[in-house]
Amino acid sequence: MVRENGFVVASALDWTLAQTALPLSITFFFLGTASAIFGNLQLKLGTRATLFMSTLMFGGGFLLGALGVATHQLWLLYAGYGFMAGCALGIAYTPPLQVLIEWFPDRKGLASGLAVGGFGSGAIVFTPFFQYLTQKFQKLPEYAGSFESIKTITQNGRLYIEQTGGGLREVVLAQTSDLSKLQGYLQEGFYYIGTGNTGAAAALATIGVIYTTVMLGCSFLIKKPPPGYIPEGYVPSINPNVVGSNLPGNVHSNVVMKTPQYWTLMTSLYCLATGAFGVFSVAKPMMLEVFGNTIPSVVTAGFAGTFVLLLSSGNLFGRILWGLLSDKIGRRATFFIFTLGSIPLYLGLPSLVGGVVTYKSLACLYTFIGCTVVSVSIMGGAYAIIPAYEADLYGSKYVGPIHAKFLLATSAAALSGPPLLLALRNRSEMNAINELLAKISPEKFKEFFGVDVSQAEQLIEAKTITINKLMKLVPEGVDNPAPFLYDSTMYSMAAIMGVAAVSHYLVRPVDKKYFEMKKKGKTAEVKPIKP
Repeated sequence: MVRENGFVVASALDWTLAQTALPLSITFFFLGTASAIFGNLQLKLGTRATLFMSTLMFGGGFLLGALGVATHQLWLLYAGYGFMAGCALGIAYTPPLQVLIEWFPDRKGLASGLAVGGFGSGAIVFTPFFQYLTQKFQKLPEYAGSFESIKTITQNGRLYIEQTGGGLREVVLAQTSDLSKLQGYLQEGFYYIGTGNTGAAAALATIGVIYTTVMLGCSFLIKKPPPGYIPEGYVPSINPNVVGSNLPGNVHSNVVMKTPQYWTLMTSLYCLATGAFGVFSVAKPMMLEVFGNTIPSVVTAGFAGTFVLLLSSGNLFGRILWGLLSDKIGRRATFFIFTLGSIPLYLGLPSLVGGVVTYKSLACLYTFIGCTVVSVSIMGGAYAIIPAYEADLYGSKYVGPIHAKFLLATSAAALSGPPLLLALRNRSEMNAINELLAKISPEKFKEFFGVDVSQAEQLIEAKTITINKLMKLVPEGVDNPAPFLYDSTMYSMAAIMGVAAVSHYLVRPVDKKYFEMKKKGKTAEVKPIKP
């Protein structure tokens, strides 16, 4: 969506990478906040009614978002795909968790992993399907001519071509390195803006209709187990690997935020999600920016799409496999693997990038992909086992509403993860552009862009200047800085994982004073407890 007007490259009218990454942040922000606010809704309306209502909101959000892309109204994209779809996800997220944990009390880690695995597996099916739809609906832009045959006029940082009948028409310049990131054959040269269509709007609307149809069917089929249900052969017993297998009762969802365990565990979840959200939100452009110019014969647009698919697969299988492991070794031990293991993962990524750039090493490239897939699988695993971890700490009676409050970590991570990654990346990009400008002769700059180098800032704001274009003007032997734009981000993520490890170390069993009191065989009304 960063090329809706320019198609081949971003034009001055197109949205920035930060603007197009924000809908994902908005979606997950409202997923967390809606879960916290409406977490008890399933107790009042029931599972099926709650899911039915959220389905209509979700489908409507996709259609409104598609309208925003089609009309190039960013606020409609934010309102639909961000706000409406996010609230729908928040309302629909916890009821299936509650139901599955009640069906499988002997396999809470696996049950919650399967539930949230469904949440992550959609991308495996719909990412390639969305790419197919965009190819189906796209319209190629009108070619204006080659760089040698066309003389452009630069105004306010934008490129124009004078028309035969008079007047100016805006164009963008696409180089071979830009076109290699697109699917299909296009010539190097100038293209008229606004003459092509990426197909994103129609694809988004189609996906929304399909989602709505499938989710409506599921909302009518889901069913809770009968009261007092226990799986055949299951005898509740004390498990030394599980923190709370001998709990004195249940902690009510209205009390859970008073416990210190809520804040330490939620902080750990927030840190894990911040890193993965940041990687997920810019996965495809990051792959093309970092490696596309170094080994263009390998890292194509299709390769970057496959990379996104692998991340989605890691997200799915991480939810299931980490859930299974947590049932064996316990949730606390598994979370230590997440937090401590993520630190070397993020620290090692810049070195792998350097290996690809210096030696054109495919081994380093595939190791980079493997490390990022593992980091995303850790996020998936964290979301998979956190409901079971909550049940271990607080009891399983209110795990749905309790988990809804823990999803506030998702809201915080969605607001900070992608913006933090993009802010660090943009700062690195500006530093790289300024360093390259200092190495280009003013005469060469004016010959290429048609204006003096003093107007470089206007050209940058209009997206006319890019690192790839400047690399054609710098002296031989100057290294392309594009592959290293994300290095500072990865080091920052490693530091955040260190905070996650310390926070999780502080998680201890919940004090008995927070549990519901039992009187005469009944559970008494929960009362506010002063810590």
